Amino acid sequence: MSEEQTIRDCVERYYEALFTSNANLVHEVFHEKAMIVGYLPDGLHQMTREEFADFVASQQPSPEDTGSEKRLEILSCDVAGHTAGVRLRESYLGMVFVDTFGMLKFDGRWTIYNKLFHLES
Repeated sequence: MSEEQTIRDCVERYYEALFTSNANLVHEVFHEKAMIVGYLPDGLHQMTREEFADFVASQQPSPEDTGSEKRLEILSCDVAGHTAGVRLRESYLGMVFVDTFGMLKFDGRWTIYNKLFHLES
């Protein structure tokens, strides 16, 4: 499997974590020191991996259980050695986000090291 496909698989697992409200999967795809940062209408939000996992798990019933729209579009994936930049668009909790992931190949597997998010609509 190519590096790009392995990265895409990680991004798809990330979205599966959100869609199923699975904190364990959040821990799998994010580096332990990852930060999740972006703006919502009420201002800047910053979360650690733990805080983000707790937020994802708190979405009950899950988007999957409520029959929410499932939308993940990988807009770009640029690989440079053991680093990668990925831009994606996703629907989550009735909103559409454009995310930019900084990813690292760490201990032989790709992880999301940081997530910058933008609320598109």
